[in-house]
Amino acid sequence: MTVFPLKFRPSSDGALLFADDAGGYFKADNAFLERYVGDRLNPGDRRFLSENGHSFEEIDDLAYTGFAYRWANRLYAPTELDYVILVPTLRCNLACGYCQVSRVNEQTPGFDWDESTLSAVFAFLDNLPTNRLKVEFQGGEPLLKLDMLQRVRDFCRNRFAQTEFVVCTNLQTVSDEAWAFLSERDTFISTSLDANAQTHQRQRTVTSERTNEFLDNLRRAVDGFGAGKVSALPTLDIRNLPDPTSVIESFLSFGLRSIYLRPVNYQGFARKRFAAKDTTAAWNAYHSTFIDALIEHNWTAAEPVEEYYFSHCLRRVLRSGHNGHVDLRNPNILGRSYLAIDYDGTFYPTDEARMVTRVGQLDLSMGNVHTGLDRAAVDALNDEASNNFHPDCIHCPYQAYCGVDLVDDLSRYGRIDVPKHLTDFCQRHTHIFDKVFELIYSTDPKAQKSLALWAGMPEYEPALAKVHQ
Repeated sequence: MTVFPLKFRPSSDGALLFADDAGGYFKADNAFLERYVGDRLNPGDRRFLSENGHSFEEIDDLAYTGFAYRWANRLYAPTELDYVILVPTLRCNLACGYCQVSRVNEQTPGFDWDESTLSAVFAFLDNLPTNRLKVEFQGGEPLLKLDMLQRVRDFCRNRFAQTEFVVCTNLQTVSDEAWAFLSERDTFISTSLDANAQTHQRQRTVTSERTNEFLDNLRRAVDGFGAGKVSALPTLDIRNLPDPTSVIESFLSFGLRSIYLRPVNYQGFARKRFAAKDTTAAWNAYHSTFIDALIEHNWTAAEPVEEYYFSHCLRRVLRSGHNGHVDLRNPNILGRSYLAIDYDGTFYPTDEARMVTRVGQLDLSMGNVHTGLDRAAVDALNDEASNNFHPDCIHCPYQAYCGVDLVDDLSRYGRIDVPKHLTDFCQRHTHIFDKVFELIYSTDPKAQKSLALWAGMPEYEPALAKVHQ
């Protein structure tokens, strides 16, 4: 019998968590570890490993093939380009202190698509081989260029068999024409609700009048279109974090039951005003407290709430195929399945790469809609876009669930060869997966209830918490 390589990590309960390259996991004690590394497995060890898919007898037998299948399904295979982020303007009607991309004032000329850029965008989209397309409108405030949004949507509906549109809007000032545009069945709203009204006013709207204007518009969007068409994301200042319960209550007051916590982004101009670089430990502590608050809320609540990214990571642990979040994929190939087109027609592999370039740190552009794609620089980065053979990752039990974010590393450290355990990406995700396994193995019925809700299960399944005695 051959055992597929096992990685291990101490758990807070004193046991060791073991995992293989395909994401199979279990807990055991130090005695098992000593037998494993000393090649002294007993019959009970061998039976457990065989029954749980951690070993095989012969190459190409069922156990070997099954493991290979599970391992392959953990990998993200880039699809054809079917997702574009379009930035028709950098102009904005707010001046948020943590703005990542150096927006310009609403009346400033020269920061919009012109007709030639729009035509070049259409030509680029028309040449895509896909028959489906997701378009995300970013800014600035994209509703300031509603005419461009309408023309892009009309073009895409005629060109592609399946389309989806997301408008990332501050919902500050919404005209009747904009409400009509947003009401269409294939068009969704992504906005910002910074924790609660007080935090939102401090960070974004400044005056109570503008705060109430936004809150009224958010209420109109949710009541008119349904919570399924509206997502609201909080951006939080690590120096002034709100009470988790107030955030939960604020979102529930609008019927929003999914909260995606985000600290101020270090990848753009916000780094000049906010402490966003060396705050990982403080953020992890707050995030853990927030998850605990959600568990307490969900125990008795008629309307359960999730933290979106935690649920996403949980589902990546429990099964393969959860690659919908573009910042957590392995391999995470840049500039292939999606890209961004800026206000001046410049291509970027990600929206974050646009921010890194805008602050003058590093040019991660990929050509222009007028001259064509140029992937040379990005393809050089893509040589390191996998964690499969990274010397720091191959010993981590969370490797199969984790990913790579080269742009974040470049933004924070100016290089991509920093030891992984020293990076913000690794420290944040190690914390999240520690918390995931803490809940998987918890005997607290409150934790088990939320775990089942977030995993999409009717009830907690004890078989998830595998232990080898």
